[in-house]
Amino acid sequence: MKLEKQERIINAAMKEFVKSGYEKASTNEMVKDAQISKGSLFNYFSNKKDLYFFLIQNAVNIIEQIYVEIDMNERDIFERISQVGFIKLNIQKKYPLVFDFLKSLLEEDAPDVKSDINQLLANIQKDGMKRIYENIDWSKLREDIEPQKAMNILNWTMTGFAELQIAKIKSFEDIGIELFNEWDSYKEILKRCFYKNGEE
Repeated sequence: MKLEKQERIINAAMKEFVKSGYEKASTNEMVKDAQISKGSLFNYFSNKKDLYFFLIQNAVNIIEQIYVEIDMNERDIFERISQVGFIKLNIQKKYPLVFDFLKSLLEEDAPDVKSDINQLLANIQKDGMKRIYENIDWSKLREDIEPQKAMNILNWTMTGFAELQIAKIKSFEDIGIELFNEWDSYKEILKRCFYKNGEE
């Protein structure tokens, strides 16, 4: 399939799934928007579910770009998290529809796909958290704070912050640097709680 045609199909399908959810999404609307025939669509995908999971894998591949761009030489956990946030923000602004599609997965409750989606999202989150903490220097932590407990608190904070921000926006097209600045204010509080005096 030519890249331009593939992009038309991907964008049209994601728009329709975001708008209508899995069960109500119409392949007629997708082919109309993509300006292809229905037969052409099903030459590439055996059914709607096949297309849906292709789009999910495509989104996972874009998320992977976040981790590829992380500078693993940055060993301060708070600087690492800020770096990941900044990379993620840039990728979200580059591919807002992909992140709108990912957001729609959180709300999807169609029995045919729900359990697979939940498992996939859990794996993405678990893998992402693991990679954020690779090669981190924990020696700056206060002596009474165990690294694992610090990671748990950071994970809960990042997850809660992300859920709160996602609930506020209609589309990732609206996301901006102010989100990043708000996270920074939480980061400074956590840093003062976790680090020994004099550590930055």
